[in-house]
Amino acid sequence: MIGFIIRRLLQAVPLIIGVSLIAFALMHLAPGGPLAVYTLNPTIQAQDIERIKIIFGLDQPLHVQYVKWAAGMFSGNWGNSFFGGRPVLDIILERFPATLILMGSALSVAIILGLGVGILGAVKRYSIFDTLATSGALVALSFPTFWFGLMAIFIFALNLRWLPSGGMYEFGEEGNILSLLRHLVLPTMVLALVITATWSRYTRSAFLEVMNQDFMRTARAKGEPQSARLFRHAFPNAAKPLIALLGVELPFLFSGALVTETIFGWPGMGRLFVDSLNMKEYPILMGLMMFTALFVILGNLVADIAIAAMDPRVRL
Repeated sequence: MIGFIIRRLLQAVPLIIGVSLIAFALMHLAPGGPLAVYTLNPTIQAQDIERIKIIFGLDQPLHVQYVKWAAGMFSGNWGNSFFGGRPVLDIILERFPATLILMGSALSVAIILGLGVGILGAVKRYSIFDTLATSGALVALSFPTFWFGLMAIFIFALNLRWLPSGGMYEFGEEGNILSLLRHLVLPTMVLALVITATWSRYTRSAFLEVMNQDFMRTARAKGEPQSARLFRHAFPNAAKPLIALLGVELPFLFSGALVTETIFGWPGMGRLFVDSLNMKEYPILMGLMMFTALFVILGNLVADIAIAAMDPRVRL
């Protein structure tokens, strides 16, 4: 198992380098480049921009800039923001807990509901429940996340006035758990909707495939109750593709969090990304892309290790 983990870690290294190369090139080849924010300011003269170039090392060849940036990133120095000059890593880590709360809540809700709906749909195949669940999943997958967000605000915040429309706390209630939970409901519901639909479809397919296997028919012939067949025999065999799906879902979860945080004014990494994009804060954008890439790679690594622990053949 240790050898498998080491191999997977070594395989992640070129992936991280490749992501950093692409992200760095895109940032510096984008129209205007990292100094676009200064060229739009009429009070800044050409000589000022040249001086800023030297300060940030942007006058050096691109490959030299990348090597210096990569060396700094791996040593914990992710550079400073253009506005305020604060360390990029500190800014990202300040926003990470809010995103982690939102993603963790949405993923937990999606897994619980998706597993429940998917298993029930497989057991009651072609029933009214299965038809409604399938139709609901298709509707959830057909509409964009921002549409569900706007509808949730319109119905639950503006018309019914049950829940707040945005933010993380009421003004003056920072740190209040009840205030946090009230603000968490709508963004969690919206972010979990599409993931729940995906999970329910995959769970239904995985359980249907397992339930048609010989060992399930043998268990049924022995007179085992349905609940025992499902959770003792079917679930362990159906869990492997679902764990793999969890790793694949992480990038979509991040992209969904970006949209959801922007709509609901949630002070997480997604909102920071949009704000940084509007302000052309390239150091923060680079940091966010690398942080997200590392998080997704780590999530996939954990999923691979979990699958390898369940099935020793994967380690070969």
